[in-house]
Parts: sequence; structure tokens; C-alpha cells
Amino acid sequence: HVQLVESGGGSVQAGGSLRLSCSVSGNDYEKYCMGWFRHPPQKEYEGVAAINFDGNTAYYADSVKGRFTISKDSEKNSLTLQMNNLQREDSAIYYCAGVHRDYGMCSANLLRLRPSRGYWGQGTQVTVS
Repeated sequence: HVQLVESGGGSVQAGGSLRLSCSVSGNDYEKYCMGWFRHPPQKEYEGVAAINFDGNTAYYADSVKGRFTISKDSEKNSLTLQMNNLQREDSAIYYCAGVHRDYGMCSANLLRLRPSRGYWGQGTQVTVS
């Protein structure tokens, strides 16, 4: 099991940048595939970025490609999301979440992860105006 705590959200003007961090505690983080997900108001959850357990392969939603970068540091028990050129449509609550590699979702399919599965943080608000 892992416990996840996000930080780094806030308010920013369109075109600006934010860096989200996820602090991870628990066992075997190096065996977890991780992702960042967002939930805009009155819309569905969306997977925006995912990364394989070894941190070497990343996947992105088309809406954020070229603007967002996900990275995983298993030694520091952390996950980050660098968000550049933010737009109003990026406004949402952002969550980090993950599943153990044995769950069979360590691919682009991880972008389809939803709160009923895996481990999720409490979320951090990002507002772009």
C-alpha cells in the first residue's frame, strides 16, 4: 500500500506554469505505475499523464502533450507534474494516483484509472484565469 499527498496547486494566469508534487509513503513505491488525473467542475475525470514503474516511459493525454511533463523519483518517493503554458481549460482538482505493476495497467491504459481503483491522493486545486 501507498499513501499519496499532493501539493503545489494554486492560481495562475493563462500562459503561466505550476509544478505539482506528490509525496508518497508506504512500501514498494518503485513497483508502482503512477499518474496525474484531473477533475474539472461538472465534468468527468481525465487522466493527463502517466509513467511506468521504472520512470522511463511516460504517456500523455493529447490535451496536454508538449505542455506537461511527468517524472517519478522512486528514491525520493515522489512524483511531479510540471505544467507549462497553462490554459483556462486546465482548471481542475488534480490528483496523483497509482497502481502496483502487477495490476496490469502499466501502459497508456493507466490514463483510464478512476478513483474506484488504485491509490489516490486527496487532490490539489489548480485555477487558471
